Amino acid sequence: MSVSVLSPSRLLGDVSGILQAASLLILLLLLIKAVQLYLHRQWLLKALQQFPCPPSHWLFGHIQEDQELQRIQKWVETFPSACPHWLWGGKVRVQLYDPDYMKVILGRSDPKSHGSYRFLAPWIGYGLLLLNGQTWFQHRRMLTPAFHYDILKPYVGLMADSVRVMLDKWEELLGQDSPLEVFQHVSLMTLDTIMKCAFSHQGSIQVDRPSDPTEEGSTTEGGGAGEDQEEEAFGFSGYPPLGQRAPGLPRPCWCSGWNCFRNHLDQMPYTTMCIKEALRLYPPVPGIGRELSTPVTFPDGRSLPKGIMVLLSIYGLHHNPKVWPNPEVFDPFRFAPGSAQHSHAFLPFSGGSRNCIGKQFAMNELKVATALTLLRFELLPDPTRIPIPIARLVLKSKNGIHLRLRRLPNPCEDKDQL
Repeated sequence: MSVSVLSPSRLLGDVSGILQAASLLILLLLLIKAVQLYLHRQWLLKALQQFPCPPSHWLFGHIQEDQELQRIQKWVETFPSACPHWLWGGKVRVQLYDPDYMKVILGRSDPKSHGSYRFLAPWIGYGLLLLNGQTWFQHRRMLTPAFHYDILKPYVGLMADSVRVMLDKWEELLGQDSPLEVFQHVSLMTLDTIMKCAFSHQGSIQVDRPSDPTEEGSTTEGGGAGEDQEEEAFGFSGYPPLGQRAPGLPRPCWCSGWNCFRNHLDQMPYTTMCIKEALRLYPPVPGIGRELSTPVTFPDGRSLPKGIMVLLSIYGLHHNPKVWPNPEVFDPFRFAPGSAQHSHAFLPFSGGSRNCIGKQFAMNELKVATALTLLRFELLPDPTRIPIPIARLVLKSKNGIHLRLRRLPNPCEDKDQL
């Protein structure tokens, strides 16, 4: 008796043959992909042979997430101008931290690295941060007038209102016997400011959101920020340093201080120097990615081909000892008026045509927040919880920012005039 063509044994044989063929096809595709990755890695090694770097694992590269900033500082001292950073087998980005190298890239119109920013698109959409080419140029040209210096002046009052709400909350927390974690407070204050300035939001996000008691703290006695500095509070001669009282001079009260500096933000030289030095040590954005659309040759003759991803390491540039002597020392006089030798190497808001459109807004907010805070409090770090900076999309502290505050006396009783 003959076996039916639809018998189970015949079907099992057909399925087995299909599975074998599929397995062979998958193995062939994997082999082709492995060959492609190998050839691509060999091309990268040849393209980057002019740029030495520490040994890397063929698969895992140089990845050391918790020590990235320390690694950058070490590489800056060891490898001049630039160093390849292998992320994994066939993925590499060349970190640049020399001002002349970065000037070459900032003078070009290379698009931002798609891989580094694509995850932001569902969150913030395609605006100035993510757009490239002619579309970006049109949007930038349309928005630039809105950030003119004169247009931003009226926003200073709104900034001061947001800072005052934050400082009032701090005063309510002074009775607790622990340092104050200020990161969340400052984040809400900046969000509050943006909502008021950009969207005419009425009310205060800081007031609407309840405080987390685990983040609240108090103060201890001690010396204040800005001690032993020159006598300059708002840029006018005769004023003591912010938060201090000079012998024979009354300390400026909250209301008179606000009236003094609201129209003179450009006349706060020492405060501006301190802010710039803080931004040098801790740039808000540690690096910016670019993908080379054409080959590039640097001033020393070394070159990179098209398709290589470069990272403008702002953190590395700001900590480069060949540019900044003793880069780990806080020295605001690096930015003293007339000392412009390092202006080309100071890029807290990026540079070139794609520099931050809101940098003047940010500087105004920093000056307002710094001045008003130091008029009301002396600030001390918590020695048991020193902030540990880590590089993410922005630079942040791994363990928060804990401060001890001491309220300063106010000669003016009517603080509502602030």
